[in-house]
Amino acid sequence: MKRMLSLLMALAMMLSLAACGGGDTAPEDDAAGETAGAETQEPAEGGASGVEDGVLTIAMECAYAPYNWTQSDDSNGAVPIKDSTEYANGYDVMMAKKICEANGWELEVVRTDWDSLVPGVQSGVYDAVIAGQSMTADRMEQVDFAGPYYYASIVCVTKADSPYASAQGISDLSGGTCTAQIATIWYDSMLPQIEGAQIQTAAETAPAMLMALETGTVDFICTDMPTAMGAVAAYPDMVILDFTDSDDNFVADEGDINIGVSVMKGNTALKDAIDSVLSSMTVDDFNAMMDEAIAIQPLSEG
Repeated sequence: MKRMLSLLMALAMMLSLAACGGGDTAPEDDAAGETAGAETQEPAEGGASGVEDGVLTIAMECAYAPYNWTQSDDSNGAVPIKDSTEYANGYDVMMAKKICEANGWELEVVRTDWDSLVPGVQSGVYDAVIAGQSMTADRMEQVDFAGPYYYASIVCVTKADSPYASAQGISDLSGGTCTAQIATIWYDSMLPQIEGAQIQTAAETAPAMLMALETGTVDFICTDMPTAMGAVAAYPDMVILDFTDSDDNFVADEGDINIGVSVMKGNTALKDAIDSVLSSMTVDDFNAMMDEAIAIQPLSEG
């Protein structure tokens, strides 16, 4: 019993000393915390803008010219793709660089497939998606959008020698075989509006969609104007079918043609920081940047 009592007394003394020691060192810890806070002031400001580490990590396919593509070097302002020896460029990269410059962030580009874009930003794998995404109602239920950072009308593309090249409206495309990129409004919402269209399996990527047209697998494709402009720049035998001024046109709401930057739901700080940059730009600014992207895109990425 005495031995047990001695042990308990010794333990009590140790606890008392430990408590006193904690009290003595607390001010030093606080000072260290203040010093650390001063040293990391810039990242803290980044966090206040929704980017905690001062690095804006964005995702894109890097295979969707002229919005984004992959190239082998850093020419024309291309930036490295994370975990790769290759580089990303295009309208999305140009816009991302502008956003980062205005906010004092570094830029990191992650390459991923189209279907992984929304889940990745939802889970915080990356901060934002800048990848030519339409601001549809369905997507806005899953993520928040900054922007628009481009306004993209819906068009079709066919071969210049195709019987559909003279089409004056979507009804003139009836009977034709067609496709578009998977999980896009072009495939899910626009092609079904063409009565009698023979809709084929969706293409996994924008380049695959264009190749289906180039090889004659389909008669025409549905896409947005920037992608179509990039296509005809890369494939001179293709032409754009734009029915914008016709009553016989696709029915699309603003969310279908407005292209935005998606961020995690509730990340208002990041959304606002991006919007502050985009709101300072005009439609002419957007178009001029897109024209530049189309001019420098690699032909193989058409």
